[in-house]
Amino acid sequence: MIPDIRRTITITQGEFLAVREPDVVLSTILGSCVSVCLYDPNLRVGGMNHFLLPQGQDTFGGRSERYGVHAMEQLINALLRLGADRKALVAKAFGAANMTERLSPIGDSNARFTREFLLAEGIACIAESFGGVNARKVLFHATSGTARQMIVPGDFDEGRKPQAEPPKPNVVLF
Repeated sequence: MIPDIRRTITITQGEFLAVREPDVVLSTILGSCVSVCLYDPNLRVGGMNHFLLPQGQDTFGGRSERYGVHAMEQLINALLRLGADRKALVAKAFGAANMTERLSPIGDSNARFTREFLLAEGIACIAESFGGVNARKVLFHATSGTARQMIVPGDFDEGRKPQAEPPKPNVVLF
């Protein structure tokens, strides 16, 4: 359960934030984008990022954090500056929906990148929720490592056929 919080900070596309304040929750809304929540359980610090694509050219006005490789490195470095131990970091990852059939499966590419990056960096992914066709709202209490996901109902692609499998219910990942 997410503790009683006094302050919520929203993380949008291309942003990241690492915190150690116990009264803060980080929040984001994802479609095909991915948010990785990293947490050091020993120091009790954590952070969240929100990236659009695994990699690419920096054509968005200097916002390289929109790409997974930069967003991940930025978040890891921010946590290290707060004193986190890189070897202790654990991850929870969300998003990577394929919101429309008219585009390439961006969500699948984002999920694949995230899994491969975390594996290559030796960061255990202790929980993930990827895929589907619905958006998600994610809340992350960075000093306890608790994350909560809520599926946003709706048909975002009018031409989409019904799913064979219903979206995952709202869950709390401990």
